[in-house]
Amino acid sequence: MSVRNLPSLFKPQSVAVIGASNTPDTVGNIVMRNLLAGGFAGPIMPVTRSAQAVQGVLAYPDVASLPLTPELAVVVIPAAEVPAVVDDLGKRGTRAVVIGSAGLSKAENADGRTLMTAVDEIARKYGMRILGPNSMGLMVPGAGLNASSLHLPARKGRLAFVSQSGALCASVLDWAHTRGIGFSHFLSIGEAVNTDFGDILDFLGSDPQTAAILLYIQSVKDKRSFLSAARAAARNKPVLAIKAGRHEAVSHAVASHTGALAGSDHVYDAVFRRAGMLRVYDFEELFAAVETLGRSRKLKGDRLAIVTNGGGVGIMATDDLIGLDGRLATLTEDTIAKLDAVLPGIWSRTNPIDLIGDAPPDRYLEALKILHAAKEVDAVLVMHVPVAMVDATAVAEAVIAFAKEKRTAHITTCWVGDEKVREARRLFAEAAVPTLDTPDKAVRAFMHTVEYKRNQELLMETPASVATDFMPATVTARMIIEDVLKRGDTLLSEPEAKAVLAAYGIPTVETHIAKTPDEVFRQAERLGHAVAIKIISPDIAHKSDVGGVVLDLATPDEARQAAAAMAERLRRTFPEARIDGFSVQTMARRPGAHELIVGMSTDPVFGPVVLFGQGGIAVEVIGDRAVGLPPLNTTLAKELIGRTRVSRLLEGYRGRPPADLESISRTLIQVAQLATDIPEIVELDINPLFADATGVLAIDARMRVERTTQSGPDRLAIRPYPKDLEEVFTMRNGRPVLLRPIRPEDEPNHHAFVAALTPEDIRFRFFGLVQELPHSQMARLTQIDYDREMAFVGVATTETGDDETLGVVRTVTDPDNETAEFSIVVRSNLKGSGLGVRMMEKMIEYCRGRGTRYMVGQVLKENHRMLAFVEHLGFKRTATIDIDIVEVTLDLQNTPVAAPFTG
Repeated sequence: MSVRNLPSLFKPQSVAVIGASNTPDTVGNIVMRNLLAGGFAGPIMPVTRSAQAVQGVLAYPDVASLPLTPELAVVVIPAAEVPAVVDDLGKRGTRAVVIGSAGLSKAENADGRTLMTAVDEIARKYGMRILGPNSMGLMVPGAGLNASSLHLPARKGRLAFVSQSGALCASVLDWAHTRGIGFSHFLSIGEAVNTDFGDILDFLGSDPQTAAILLYIQSVKDKRSFLSAARAAARNKPVLAIKAGRHEAVSHAVASHTGALAGSDHVYDAVFRRAGMLRVYDFEELFAAVETLGRSRKLKGDRLAIVTNGGGVGIMATDDLIGLDGRLATLTEDTIAKLDAVLPGIWSRTNPIDLIGDAPPDRYLEALKILHAAKEVDAVLVMHVPVAMVDATAVAEAVIAFAKEKRTAHITTCWVGDEKVREARRLFAEAAVPTLDTPDKAVRAFMHTVEYKRNQELLMETPASVATDFMPATVTARMIIEDVLKRGDTLLSEPEAKAVLAAYGIPTVETHIAKTPDEVFRQAERLGHAVAIKIISPDIAHKSDVGGVVLDLATPDEARQAAAAMAERLRRTFPEARIDGFSVQTMARRPGAHELIVGMSTDPVFGPVVLFGQGGIAVEVIGDRAVGLPPLNTTLAKELIGRTRVSRLLEGYRGRPPADLESISRTLIQVAQLATDIPEIVELDINPLFADATGVLAIDARMRVERTTQSGPDRLAIRPYPKDLEEVFTMRNGRPVLLRPIRPEDEPNHHAFVAALTPEDIRFRFFGLVQELPHSQMARLTQIDYDREMAFVGVATTETGDDETLGVVRTVTDPDNETAEFSIVVRSNLKGSGLGVRMMEKMIEYCRGRGTRYMVGQVLKENHRMLAFVEHLGFKRTATIDIDIVEVTLDLQNTPVAAPFTG
């Protein structure tokens, strides 16, 4: 994950084309033609041995002959020649290369390495950025750069499009060109030898010329790079994605229902949600969504009111809304009464609100005013069907005027038809009011804003890496798993799996192991009531499918007979299966309980994922499941539950009481914690998990384990809140302070902290007077991605038992982990307490431990105490910025730890 030398890719001062050609319709010819026609202001240098000039531009026989070093080179030569040419470019000092050549990942050198590996190693040696191989190039219309082999130039705009598929680039460009859609950047990343989605998202996320980022994804290579960059970019602007291969079949054998159900497409869904992105499914939807998100105002909630002069289109929109799991606002009696006063007596008196066909502009306005004030309505879809007695344009002008007056109103419009409503649609577009031409598209556009809002909220959730509301017996669970691995097994027996779950606080039905039918008799006799028995065999994945489960055995003798018959039957049917005995468990009687499935599986790209859904023996057939990324907190667990159909049943119905949602959520959190704590667990299945009003009970469990050298948190796609970095520090006055990473819920206390700073504190920290930071900026300071940022806060308890923030030290590290820029502020009445010193030392220790090379900061020259403080810690004055600010730098890897600061 790096932005190093990406400016040379996107904003080069000079370009060379290696393999330029005068032969029509060759890639070398097309690239040269595009560069020359694009208006690029710098030198364009063709390299070829077959001509003295290419398209009228003097050519050079090789890289060494070039009159100056090209900042960017486009390489379109046979694959076998690419490594040598890239090496030549590296020696010249070229910083970025686009490789259009294909086949490098399959062709090999004499030493057996692929050509792609050779190019990767050469690029690393020189610090070069490679776009490709097998890339169709890139376009940056604002810079006049068309270094591509595409058939059309991209129009100038504010959308960035990044695709793994070159052929798709051509299709999207053609589609967008006819619709007048422009781009800030248009990229084909090809096989992405060292420049992938994460790198490009890092660059585009902070690019002021890019308003939204559109991705076409076939696969992701580096989960942390992608997710960290996507989460950072999505905080700044909309990031939308199309994911190809949605119906890929599961190609590997799995030992659990969870493994079969948690297919890669469901995992990508979970990834996009947690990254704050929006997923769409075709190009028209992609561009419609980005236009809607760019024009829509902030959405309060998901309850939609539909206003129309045509009952039929209103019903169509309602059907579309319900089909997309949207919420139709339920009008209160008060709202209906207010509408009664201004609408004809034959209006629908429900939502959708049918204004009747002859509705003039004033009738629309009156309805909109009432709905805008209604607390049960979050957004309004305004629809109009052209009729002879009403001017469709006049109605549109009234809606636009209302939208301008009511800045908080969330309005989507749908003027149905064509010729009669073109002017109305033009006016909506000019006024930046979202407008669609069919009920389906309008409802889908509204649902895009709903989904985007939900995903942005999930983006802010950062669960802890260590359990905070329960105390798992992690050592016990580890011992059980280690015993299984030592005996050479990968599957835990049912009692072992349940023992691990119990160690993490998940209620399980009492279960014992019996080696023989006679032992089954004794265990059933000891339990003293009806039992269920199940075969224990590492070779039989789903016991109930092969007659390996018998329920409701009333007496010990019945249990013994059932065990003997089961063993004999399975020996005949599966003679090669290893049978280790039987599990004997109390027959759980929870009449009316819901059968759920909770599980964990390991995705080959994104690591552990948690699954929830409707359980039972037909779980794959029912297919009601949702997938989430661990770790989880209560908010994320409930959101995961809410994405399933069974969640509606859990709310209660027809006299059946609601299930205990808190217990179900806690079980999901506990399973996610297991995945975080014990990396040896690669698959886990609780099916069924009984759930009712009294709580949950795990009836059956499976668990698969493997040895690994990876830590639990490292295999997660999203770095959790690092609770292990918490420490208690005692100030010189004896007051204890908790030093810990900042959390999203610190925002209210952070407002109070800034408000309590003195004007001098604020000027030294912000280099100016700041009265108050807005929510957007404060949220940005408290909702951080721990993979690339860190902020330690000092939190103490007041006499009233509340927490207060006393100080904060912060670093933002560049994606190359080369430099971390720091800032620190501690309340002025605590200077000399030792708090600032310890906070700064803690941050230095943290940055040094993660391999960061330098810490840098900017200090006002007049802030003599701060300069003395950081210089004592080993910082050197390295630059003067303007005339009032000094830059200080600490070489983290070569500076010894400083003695205690006493100034």
